[in-house]
Amino acid sequence: MRYFLTSMLSIVILLPVTAQDWLTSFEEAKQVADQKDRHIILVFQGSDWCAPCIKLDREVWSTEEFKNYASDHFVMLQADFPRKKANQLPQDLKQHNSELAEKYNREGYFPLVVVLDKHGNVLGKTGYQKISTKEFIELLVSYEG
Repeated sequence: MRYFLTSMLSIVILLPVTAQDWLTSFEEAKQVADQKDRHIILVFQGSDWCAPCIKLDREVWSTEEFKNYASDHFVMLQADFPRKKANQLPQDLKQHNSELAEKYNREGYFPLVVVLDKHGNVLGKTGYQKISTKEFIELLVSYEG
């Protein structure tokens, strides 16, 4: 029991250190990007139905290498479009994500990764690619100019 409690405490303490900080508000993302002088990585995904989205999350977003780099270089913004009833978003967030899609993802690609400057101007776009985390970071950085 003692080992279990110690293990759980370690997980709880370490979780905030390794968790990816995803914002869901475009205005908040722009504000943080402006304050920290960073670019925004806007990710359109279908978290519960889109196989390439799930692969991108597992192979890039969830890696320690990406999380460590992103925490010092990017503001991460997520626009999720889940389909399963259990994963539905609040109506205001659905509307917000739809408005982002209307502006930045009119073609409806999933996943779509959009690199934006701190004002919301598009610097580059990509989707899922079977490349290493390091190569994906280099790709995102290449859009910064």
